[in-house]
Amino acid sequence: MTLTALAPAKINLHLEVLGLRSDGYHELAMVMQSLDLVDTLRFTPTADGQISLSCDRPELPSGADNLIVKAAQLLRSRSGLPELGAAIELEKRIPIGAGLAGGSSDGAAALLGLNQLWGLGFSQEALLGFAAELGSDMPYCLEGGTRLCFGRGERLEPLAPGQVPPSWGVLLIKHPAVSVSTPWAYGRCREMRADFYLSREEDFEQRRQSLRLGPLSQALRGEGSLPLLRNDLQAVVAPEVESVTLGLQLLRGAGHPLAVAMSGSGPSLFALHRDLEAAGAARAELASALQAAGFESWCCGLLPAGVTLEGAAPSA
Repeated sequence: MTLTALAPAKINLHLEVLGLRSDGYHELAMVMQSLDLVDTLRFTPTADGQISLSCDRPELPSGADNLIVKAAQLLRSRSGLPELGAAIELEKRIPIGAGLAGGSSDGAAALLGLNQLWGLGFSQEALLGFAAELGSDMPYCLEGGTRLCFGRGERLEPLAPGQVPPSWGVLLIKHPAVSVSTPWAYGRCREMRADFYLSREEDFEQRRQSLRLGPLSQALRGEGSLPLLRNDLQAVVAPEVESVTLGLQLLRGAGHPLAVAMSGSGPSLFALHRDLEAAGAARAELASALQAAGFESWCCGLLPAGVTLEGAAPSA
């Protein structure tokens, strides 16, 4: 039996750095959104007790440091069944090192897929706990859709019960030769913005509430127009990464985007358009400029959920 899981990319519609936590991580207030740009993972059980990973992108490490392997090993260790094995194949479509949580989404898909493949029966709550141990973005990648994300990113809240994402189209671009270190970006943010950091929990909660009730959340619920998008890391990264500055300029100048921003710590950039047709038209308008500047591009829609098993209906 082979089981297939789909692992979507995400973008940050809002990324606000509130301050520093006692554990050394930054306290964040974010809105994240799943895209229909997905990696595909196929799981086949083995009787040899080994966990192996192969990928169609040879430059991607497939050893013990890969989050898919880490997720599989953690799940197996918590099951108490060391004899469990699996051969995992990864078909990679999400660009690597792009600020789109591709690695975290793949790891989340491994938790979901192997829990089913091995018949372990762990609850979604248990899987979310395992995911939080493995990475800040991974719980979101399990749940996905449109979510408010707090703490270091692992505290999730839906915008509204049963919320369906808007029918916007996303024009996504990334320069394949450029990557941005997430620890570097947050380090630079601390150097440049520490004077503005909040320190009290009540101040953190005030900012969270502002995001819950603010214009972005209203627009995502269909109750108003889309505001300018905030990404505190964009102001840090753009001045030092030429492709980010250029890409933002290109996206702002094509079609009539609703908003333009960097995702996460970059270097991926996106423009929101009223629908996929408008995003495709902007992509066509930019085709020669993107090619000349060396950018790859994708047109994507928004998804109501995160990782799923193929053939299973996603839930909001």
